[in-house]
Amino acid sequence: MQITTDRPPSQRGPEEWFTGAVWLDEIMVPPPASQSRLRVLSVHFTPGARTAWHRHPVGQALYITEGAGLVQRRGDRVQPIRAGDTVWIEPGEWHWHGAGPETFMTHLAVQETDEAGAAAEWAEHVSAEDYPET
Repeated sequence: MQITTDRPPSQRGPEEWFTGAVWLDEIMVPPPASQSRLRVLSVHFTPGARTAWHRHPVGQALYITEGAGLVQRRGDRVQPIRAGDTVWIEPGEWHWHGAGPETFMTHLAVQETDEAGAAAEWAEHVSAEDYPET
């Protein structure tokens, strides 16, 4: 058993992965000697901030802890999400998620890495057509 009481500082989300101001807090990353590939992050989106299109090799669960936001899988409509909602994203499913245009949103992101250690494959930023401003 390992109890972590000292957290790393919040990190600004990389511009290659996000539009707008996004902050990442590492909740759980297994110790190097562990066989686990599980990763948990708390992701804080400012109004209008969102991920780029991306997919996860082993899938991803999102649990919205605060605020309201949007999620979309490629080829489908944009869907609203809010505190208390859980979203399951299938392995390999292209999608994006983020805050609403006028709201903050925080979610826990839970995913496993693949055998090579990759948690996501990133693509283009979400276009204005894909992100509804109202």
